Amino acid sequence: MSTYGTTRHNPIPKDRVTDYHTTLFRRLTWEGSVPIEIRVDPKELPANSDRGLECYYLQAPRVSYLPLLMPEIRKYLMDVVFDEAATKVLKEEDWWFETEEGTTLKWHWPIGLIYDNHIISSSLRGRSASSVNPLRLILHLASPPTDKLLLNPSAEACKQAFMGQLKEADFIRWGNTKRMTGLRKVDQDGMWEGIKDDNFEEYWRVASKVTPTTSLARSQSPPPTSMHSRPPSADQAGASDRDGAYSVRSVPVRLYLPDGPVIQDLAPPLLEDGNPLTLHGYLSSHVPLLFSPSIPPSQHASLSDPVYALVQGIIVPLEAEMAWLGACMAGADGWVNVCVGVNGA
Repeated sequence: MSTYGTTRHNPIPKDRVTDYHTTLFRRLTWEGSVPIEIRVDPKELPANSDRGLECYYLQAPRVSYLPLLMPEIRKYLMDVVFDEAATKVLKEEDWWFETEEGTTLKWHWPIGLIYDNHIISSSLRGRSASSVNPLRLILHLASPPTDKLLLNPSAEACKQAFMGQLKEADFIRWGNTKRMTGLRKVDQDGMWEGIKDDNFEEYWRVASKVTPTTSLARSQSPPPTSMHSRPPSADQAGASDRDGAYSVRSVPVRLYLPDGPVIQDLAPPLLEDGNPLTLHGYLSSHVPLLFSPSIPPSQHASLSDPVYALVQGIIVPLEAEMAWLGACMAGADGWVNVCVGVNGA
């Protein structure tokens, strides 16, 4: 798989090079990060601001959210850019972000999704992926477009939106929300604290109770026709588990098109004939003009392809199985966000 972005992890020891267990993929997904450049709108800079330092750079976790970055950004601006008079009148709840192209960023989207969505939108305008690294954002200090932001920029509002996404994913996955609603409040809060603190262990201590187990076996399905049609983790799994990745009702997945609508539909892990639903099968049924059902997917995928699928900053091979993506590459909110890029438009 081709990757885009960075991963915040230590090198894998030699004795673990062949360790393809689900937990390893989940950790690698969690440890992804994206570079961000934040520049205050020059027209909104308060008087006496230091105009040579109004730009701030940071490496943000993909699983995090913009409201969780605000304290760090505010501290920098208050300490270095703004004078004392400005710090007294500026209200953080009036701050909001947009891209250089004028796209207002949603507070409740994970930062990784914002980054990937910007990449595919840029591809539609003929920009290469390298030209959007880092993600350059404009920070506005007043007049937030509340109709586009959908919620205020507080961490508490973002937490409530995050919990709502988890419950919706729980229903899509199992047909009910018993796993989420059955959690104690302290455990639900623990999942959010794991996001805030960028703590993989704290998050998965609770998330493992509501997501599919590490079992990726599918004992009743026929063998794959190619070694490329299933990830290595699936071949190492043990006996099928009733809560395994292939036993879910549907994989929570959303499809993002460049500057287009968000498509959400059921994605059963197995087809009626017992074969696994692949990413190519899902895409060809929803956007057949981009991914033809009659053309077999390439075994290699890259940003230079006419069309490509981006999940968690990774160019995913189209023969990847949806159940595997749901178990290994879903976001912290439980959703597999597939961003489709189109080159040469």
